[in-house]
Amino acid sequence: MRRHLNTIYVTTPDAWVRKDGANIVVEVDGAERGRAPIHMIGGIVCFTRAGMSPALMAACAEAGVSVSFLAPHGRFQGRIEGPRTGNVLLRRAQYRAADDPAQAVPFARGVVAAKAANQRTVIRRALRDHGTRMGEADRAALELAEARLGGCARRTLQAGDIATLRGVEGEAANAYFSAFNALIRVDDPTLRFGGRSRRPALDRVNALLNFLYALLGHDCRSALESVGLDPQVGLLHADRPGRASLALDLIEEFRPVLADRLALSLVNRRQLTAPDFVVDEGGAITLTDAARRTVLEAWTERKKEELRHPFLGEAVTLGLVPHIQAQLLARHLRGDLDGYPPFLWK
Repeated sequence: MRRHLNTIYVTTPDAWVRKDGANIVVEVDGAERGRAPIHMIGGIVCFTRAGMSPALMAACAEAGVSVSFLAPHGRFQGRIEGPRTGNVLLRRAQYRAADDPAQAVPFARGVVAAKAANQRTVIRRALRDHGTRMGEADRAALELAEARLGGCARRTLQAGDIATLRGVEGEAANAYFSAFNALIRVDDPTLRFGGRSRRPALDRVNALLNFLYALLGHDCRSALESVGLDPQVGLLHADRPGRASLALDLIEEFRPVLADRLALSLVNRRQLTAPDFVVDEGGAITLTDAARRTVLEAWTERKKEELRHPFLGEAVTLGLVPHIQAQLLARHLRGDLDGYPPFLWK
């Protein structure tokens, strides 16, 4: 079983990241701020214009440590990759599956059904834990969304093509986010959710979701590359230049579990409040530097939480689940598994 490796998040402006023997060292203004052995690190994510030594880039590429550069609000900018890993026959099987509806549709069906089911679980837990303290309108909105999501999950079983499944996924997203405000329990008008907005984020909750989705995207892309799959060629999401479509496929199962639940916890526990966000002149909203650190610390702790994997029946950390799902997908494409078992959160 793969070990849960740590990720280094560099958020300090003008930081310099270098190699010292077998260690990764982070310096700010010439002073060492952190050090970790390379073999204990699974990835480095830089959110600023941090510099990195060529020696460390080469060492990370050789050791399989993923290095990503993101804008402060989480938008992907670039990535350093080493030689392709995995068997070329696996990637050829992936490309054939992407072009074969008989293989792509069952995979996409499982992903969409799992996403809708996991979204429904988020709502069910809220109703179970806080339903008696909710207003009647919020409770009714969540109950309606739960019913709609259940219907979407069931309809995926009859969907016969990718276009239909994309439509079902869109309907599930509409049902889920139409009731998302009812999941926010703080009485603060500045932390209302105004409907899904990606970039730029038009409210604070969307800014937080976008940032967490960027972190999740880094993890899913790294997981796919670690087993030898090509993150650019998806089975549900259409190919598009510069888009990691297979990583987006994998992300769908985990958004409710890893990102949405954490966003709601940070807001509802008042770990993030209105001053933790910056509104620019155009109305776009981003996290402050201090808020990003708060989110990264919570993200790291969230990934350490354990659960029982529904297919393997083993106790694993949440941070390992994307790697496990990538391995299961690789096994399916190689013919070792008859189907891809999506991740269902309970």
